[in-house]
Amino acid sequence: MSTHSYPLGGYGPRRRSTWSRLTARDSVVWRLDWIMLLAGLALSVIGSILVYSATRNRTELNQGDPHYFLLRHTIFLVIGVAMMGGTVWLGHRRLRSAVPVLYGVSVFLAVLVLTPLGATINGSRAWLNLGGGFTIQPAEFIKITVILGMAMMLAAKVDAGDRDHPDHRTVVHALGMAALPIVVILLMPDLGSVMVLVITVLGVLLASGASNRWIIGLILAGTGGAVLIWALGVLDEYQINRFAAFANPALDPAGVGYNTNQARIAIGSGGLGGKGLFDGTQTTGQFVPEQQTDFVFTVAGEELGFIGGGLIIVLLGVVIWRACRIARESTELYGTIVAAGVVAWFAFQAFENIGMCLGIMPVAGLPLPFVSYGGTSMFAVWIAVGLLQSIRTQRPIKA
Repeated sequence: MSTHSYPLGGYGPRRRSTWSRLTARDSVVWRLDWIMLLAGLALSVIGSILVYSATRNRTELNQGDPHYFLLRHTIFLVIGVAMMGGTVWLGHRRLRSAVPVLYGVSVFLAVLVLTPLGATINGSRAWLNLGGGFTIQPAEFIKITVILGMAMMLAAKVDAGDRDHPDHRTVVHALGMAALPIVVILLMPDLGSVMVLVITVLGVLLASGASNRWIIGLILAGTGGAVLIWALGVLDEYQINRFAAFANPALDPAGVGYNTNQARIAIGSGGLGGKGLFDGTQTTGQFVPEQQTDFVFTVAGEELGFIGGGLIIVLLGVVIWRACRIARESTELYGTIVAAGVVAWFAFQAFENIGMCLGIMPVAGLPLPFVSYGGTSMFAVWIAVGLLQSIRTQRPIKA
């Protein structure tokens, strides 16, 4: 019989301090992927510096306050990290039952964009005006709900043990669920978000174990659909001009090719080590449009050079690598599909954003994950990180 005693109100063998519970090997804090978190936070901090550099002299945008965008970007980051924490606390499994409601709300908000409540920015009617100078971009939340919705449908019978892969009927239902918001976003038109969703859908199907015939069929259908959209004139003139400038970089450098031309000049002038933070002539001279959002990578290329731009790419690679690892180690198909969907989303959007700054991809109006200014984008990527962390923390501990 043990002779060790504990004072009244003290901590016995069945009662641990809050710190002990948080730091125990089976705690949520211990099981978080801190490498991913630190990489994401580093990207967001770098992004806040780049946003400040791009906007501090733009009095027509910052309302006379050089710290206007920096402050808002920081607030967006804090809220985004809090939303990540809330997502981890709720858990991806608990959210699974709420997916139909979340999907319905996100599609409803997207439809509202097509009404007088929608706001047009840079030629795209993709924002919902909330009043007081605040807007949201429902397409960012749709990326999350489409991933969750498809994962829920494709994994239902597999996780229940009824099948070892989704059947054709299930795949049809999942694709139909994804097609509705894609059509709504195409009507805005927000071609960049449509491209991300299409790649995400392909990534989800690949992770689900669906027949390769679906993948091949969707690629062929997507190619045919792109040709049909072009032939029917669905795209707006500014979108056609973007593709024309991509196909011919020398086309009208003072007009349709101005954005990409100035972006390449900014990045090319940075050299290996850059011109120095806040000393970029292209950035200070305000030659690159939308430099705090779509073209924020040009600030890094000019002021931090190849080293700074390379650091951003490496950090993005770390986030994607850790997400791939979470997808691979998940013990349920639902978690694997959700993680794979986030991987496809982050990887393609980062490639497209950096690619359009370098001139190897057409301009599609997509923010750089974690880095670009924008509240809705920041919230969405951190919610996605929360889903990834939930998948990791809820898997069984290895002995």
